[in-house]
Amino acid sequence: MASPEKPELWRTEVGDAVAVLHIPGALKRSRIFDIDVSLLVRVPEDNTEAWHALTLEIDGKRQWHRRIASSCPGQTDGLDYHCRFVLEAGPSLRIRAVAGTRGAVVQRLQIEAREDKPS
Repeated sequence: MASPEKPELWRTEVGDAVAVLHIPGALKRSRIFDIDVSLLVRVPEDNTEAWHALTLEIDGKRQWHRRIASSCPGQTDGLDYHCRFVLEAGPSLRIRAVAGTRGAVVQRLQIEAREDKPS
């Protein structure tokens, strides 16, 4: 008996405001991915009116957006988002995360997609 295929793991991490992850299509099978997006920002000592925002797009369509006031002056703050996505057999998948800030500075923007294999 052949060993089962190892679940796919796709990941990108940038120190910028835009991260893009491409997952190629599989011709013969659909796949389910757990997608995690994480934004980490440095907050200035004087964080008056500082904020940060995160937007997630899947294949060009907005899936989620949130903007919050930045907390923790002189330290870091962040936003995280998780979702599941079914990728049908054939097409590829494009995941794009966009960070927005005022006052705070992006330190890391990360996208990770883990395939969920049935047991």
